[in-house]
Amino acid sequence: MDKLKILIADDESIIRMDLKEMLEDAGHIIISEASDGQQAVELARKLHPDLVIMDIKMPILDGIAASKILTTEKIAPVLLLTAYSQKEIVESAKNSGVLAYLVKPLKEEQLFPAIEIAISRFLEIKNLEDEIDKLKDTIEVRKIVEKAKGILMQVHNLTEDVAYKKLQQYCMVKRKTLREVSLAIIKSFENQKKNT
Repeated sequence: MDKLKILIADDESIIRMDLKEMLEDAGHIIISEASDGQQAVELARKLHPDLVIMDIKMPILDGIAASKILTTEKIAPVLLLTAYSQKEIVESAKNSGVLAYLVKPLKEEQLFPAIEIAISRFLEIKNLEDEIDKLKDTIEVRKIVEKAKGILMQVHNLTEDVAYKKLQQYCMVKRKTLREVSLAIIKSFENQKKNT
């Protein structure tokens, strides 16, 4: 496993100390520690750790609420720790976007595989979200190009193929993207319609 920058959040200093020692012995860097969920969120926003290991039961903001914030803001993967394994806590943890969950007392042989899984799942989710964003952008560009192509066909009485070739030629001449040229055509057409 690569060396990770880790933020530890637990209201019990002895747990933080043990966890820090275990992680540093494995070559990881503890970039900061927090004793409550609110502080953990603020530190994570500021320091952008590779991983946040957080207790569920903490003052001010519990680990589940803090995890939900970190997951929603896509700051870092979260591994939750708890002394409890009750069904409702597990359900809350799942719904907060937590990527791994461990019951105390922590054992090294459970901790490091859980860290690997949390990091791996976080990267998978991030890559999927990036792909979705690219697909949305592609669809949006297609809609804009289709609209611009339709305008050229209507105004200049062109076929679809010829209108598309015209768009491509404008792009090369103006050194602009298909999106930029299409938006300019749409804007120009809409302005002309307003003025007539």
